[in-house]
Amino acid sequence: MANSEYQQMALGLQAEEELEGLVDSIIFASDDGQFAVFRLRPSHQNSRVNVTVSSEPPLVGQQIHLKGSWITHPRFGQQFKAVSMRLEAPTSVEGIERFLGSGVIDGVGPAMAKRIVAKFGADTLDIIEKKPHQLELVEGIGRKTAEKIAASYMDQSELRDIMVWLESHGVSGSFAARIYKKYSSFALDMLESHPYQLAQEIEGIGFATADAIAASLGMTKDNEDRVAAGIDYALQQISLNGHCCIPEGPLVEKAAKLLQVDRESVRNVLKKQLEMQRLSVEYVGAEALIYPPYLYRAEKKVARKLLYLQKYANPLSVADPAKLVTEWETMTGLDLANEQREAMAAVLTHGIFVLTGGPGTGKTTVVRGMLDMLELAGLEILLGAPTGRAAKRLAEATGRKTMTIHRMLEAQGGRQEDGGSMFAKDSDEQLEADAIILDEVSMMDIVLMQHFLEAVPDGCHVILVGDVDQLPAVGPGSVLKDILRSGTIPSVRLTEVFRQDEESTIVLNAHAINAGRLPECRQSGDFQFIECRDAQQTAEVIVRLCQESLPAMGYNPLTDAQVLSPMHRQECGVANLNKLLQEVLNPKSPRKAEFVNSVQTFRYGDKVMQTKNNYTKQVFNGDIGFITAVEPSHITVKFSEEISADYEKSELGELMLAYAMSVHKSQGSEYPVIILPLTPGHHIMLQRNLLYTAVTRAKCLVILVGSKGALSTAVENDRTRKRYTLLAERLSQKLES
Repeated sequence: MANSEYQQMALGLQAEEELEGLVDSIIFASDDGQFAVFRLRPSHQNSRVNVTVSSEPPLVGQQIHLKGSWITHPRFGQQFKAVSMRLEAPTSVEGIERFLGSGVIDGVGPAMAKRIVAKFGADTLDIIEKKPHQLELVEGIGRKTAEKIAASYMDQSELRDIMVWLESHGVSGSFAARIYKKYSSFALDMLESHPYQLAQEIEGIGFATADAIAASLGMTKDNEDRVAAGIDYALQQISLNGHCCIPEGPLVEKAAKLLQVDRESVRNVLKKQLEMQRLSVEYVGAEALIYPPYLYRAEKKVARKLLYLQKYANPLSVADPAKLVTEWETMTGLDLANEQREAMAAVLTHGIFVLTGGPGTGKTTVVRGMLDMLELAGLEILLGAPTGRAAKRLAEATGRKTMTIHRMLEAQGGRQEDGGSMFAKDSDEQLEADAIILDEVSMMDIVLMQHFLEAVPDGCHVILVGDVDQLPAVGPGSVLKDILRSGTIPSVRLTEVFRQDEESTIVLNAHAINAGRLPECRQSGDFQFIECRDAQQTAEVIVRLCQESLPAMGYNPLTDAQVLSPMHRQECGVANLNKLLQEVLNPKSPRKAEFVNSVQTFRYGDKVMQTKNNYTKQVFNGDIGFITAVEPSHITVKFSEEISADYEKSELGELMLAYAMSVHKSQGSEYPVIILPLTPGHHIMLQRNLLYTAVTRAKCLVILVGSKGALSTAVENDRTRKRYTLLAERLSQKLES
């Protein structure tokens, strides 16, 4: 039963009413705690009614007080749509028995609940709370069981107290379980004394929820704690947009608007935060740029280590690098371009080196040559890339063992912001290597680069490889672009496009797009454009391509093709395309088990993507897998021959369907076929580097579907969003690093 079915528009809301009663059973509860449906037996009635609420469900047997309206759902009929819910301990004997027998109390099932209530009646809950030893008077209950029942009931009691507190302060009780799990018996104290700390430590609680709690406690708008929390939140939003820092003026403006206070109040609190070093600042001329401390540390550490490696790399015993390159050409029978020779010689000379270039410029050939020469020099070499798919591509290209950066550093969890150790390999226990080559460095944000460089031993040679014209990292910073912009770190940019197969136009069109020219599209061949009148037709064409056309051409739409989209929303966005493609590529069947949550349905055989780093499971943001088992309590996803992971219901938020994905998520990957919708509704995201990144993911076939106007918009729009970072200035030593 899908959440969206329950949340369809009803046929008219009536005036708000109040309803009291006993929770009879839970019909549906979303995994994210944002929606539930349950059956209620109203007080003094024998009937049952269906209730919907935008929170976690109450407990079976619980007495509750609701406010809301009666609605008529087009599919499920009349139901009570609750807008608030106050929870109370069950008071009737029947309610107490249903509550105890619902499974929420460890050690008590329906039969045991019946015996306990038969013994103590309406006093049952008082006995459990205050005189638990008397439970031993009930047949089948010994001392240990009595203690377990009492402890479990107290947990539920404290959880109920938190839910009641939240509801009484105008905040959804759906957060109670997460708050209790984090703070245990200190939860109410945290709510009353440190509400804004919840926004930093409880997933799902943002600034707005914490602010609502603070307001319910009587905190004024210009309270210093509130303004400080608002500044932190504004900085957090800024880092989510890729910035490491922001000028003071825009930060004050953003925070003042968020908090609805005057700018002077924000400036005064910001000044105190800087004095107490809770925030960091860097001055460029007269302009102050404000950083979250963890990003300030990361940027300074990256600059310092890069400059150190450049200066103090161990010298290689190679008298004439250019001669060695010529010998390599003779040995392999290859004839390198001048830029390629320069890059291969430079890697033997410099401690830190950057190789960049677009598709078809011979980066892979140069990397293979670098590996050969570094091995001839007797160096121990590590190869890595930011994602599993990028690492696999590098392994295929070089014929050598490659790993993700997270696995190279032995990821073990922790938070970026709190200074906790995320990796086993760090400045204390560094990597064992004389040279390290990283590919797809455009995908690395400033924090990952910091952790990588901390683990690089002194004297090690580091070679960074990537395409600077692709989309920047999802996280904060523009590391590759900033390194090149500084002009300080030795680098070579490959520009010569080598002769391609005469039948292939993908590489030539990618360079045309990068130069601001429209690609040459045909109705057939390896670079196609299918014009559609609107977004609906575009989506329909994409579905037909995957369902009929690609299989007829010999491509498996699940493993050989990838649908990309510039956006997540709208008819041709990732979410809707995933839903449409799932229905045709892996349709519902009585033989296929399903796991339904509030957002999407997972089926056996579905193609899925991990959406956040999970260090325990050793799967990371962007990893692709297939569901190989669906059990009542969990699903299993196979990501590779070596990696399979189980996901409980509460963990399904880490997965999304991957029949379609965003262009950002496709970075570092390569597929035989790429299908990309381009519609006017995506105009806000239609940029040249996004189109270039999408096209360069394809090995054999590109199919653009949509509007010629949208295609022109993407090619013409070269206004990439500026990211506030000072890494280039630190590397060029205009600022202290």
